[in-house]
Amino acid sequence: MDVFSNIQFVHPHFFWLLLLLPVLGWFYRRRYQRRYATIRMPSLEGVAHTRTWRSYLRPALPILRALAVVALIIALARPQRTLQEEEVKAEGIDIMLAMDLSSSMLARDFEPDRLEVCKRVAAEFVDKRTYDRLGLAVFAGEAFTQTPLTTDHKVVKEFLANLQCGILDDGTAIGMGLATAVNRLKDSPSKSKVVILLTDGVNNAGYIKPVTATEIAQEYGIRVYTIGVGSNGDALTPVSRRTDGRYIFGLARVEIDVDLLKKIAEMTGGRYFRALSEEGLEEIYDEIDDLEKTEIDVTVLKRYSELFHWFAWGALILVLLEVLLRYTLLRTIP
Repeated sequence: MDVFSNIQFVHPHFFWLLLLLPVLGWFYRRRYQRRYATIRMPSLEGVAHTRTWRSYLRPALPILRALAVVALIIALARPQRTLQEEEVKAEGIDIMLAMDLSSSMLARDFEPDRLEVCKRVAAEFVDKRTYDRLGLAVFAGEAFTQTPLTTDHKVVKEFLANLQCGILDDGTAIGMGLATAVNRLKDSPSKSKVVILLTDGVNNAGYIKPVTATEIAQEYGIRVYTIGVGSNGDALTPVSRRTDGRYIFGLARVEIDVDLLKKIAEMTGGRYFRALSEEGLEEIYDEIDDLEKTEIDVTVLKRYSELFHWFAWGALILVLLEVLLRYTLLRTIP
């Protein structure tokens, strides 16, 4: 169906002529009956097996003529293929994702765990930000830039997919994570700069205080959206680690520094969100996507390619074929 989606007709009213086809069919049948008389015979046994390939093909002659009329009507309707081009001038937004990689992100109150859900939902968010530059910073007991700002969203998604807990010293250095993201945005020429900071714990590590990092973000006009991830109550969470690197899980209280996350968001003109489930996290990213709209100026250019001549030539070929067959191979007497 996509082949015909960009075809339009300049004069579609000519399709009303298709209603004449039944009339032409009736007229042809009357003319045929008057020209060729019916012979009544007492028995057909003598001519039962005398039909040839000519007799089988002769009924196709009026079909050829009808197809020629249809092709001519389509040509009169003047079909055109629309070739549409878009010139997009987008004023993109620079967005840094700051994601917590502390061991508590492996808590199983999300399926299969918080980290995997956060990675997947963040990747879906990246897909929606077509014209924006995005980057990725991660933090636990310390922080670093995983991906600098880039328009290559495939790279961002690949780094997101490969994130795992344990690559950094354990802990939750919210101030370090925010400062790392802010450092990547502070020199950006973009008018709109955003950090989406996601964590599931309380700041307990790092040498930069969260308030200090927030003040720096405020100074550079960077808006911070904070997301607290985790269910209410207790959750099956890593409580220790074996010598082989595997985590030992046990029930632990879900603790998120809501007051701090709210303060960070309020100071920078952002918003605080709480994700209690995977569906809730998806809704939060959708809401942020709505809040941070990219300004796009789209100029649509249309070019038209005429197709009527193909149908006109088709009608002519069908008429010539019908005449040629009628007066040569399929000729009748009289």
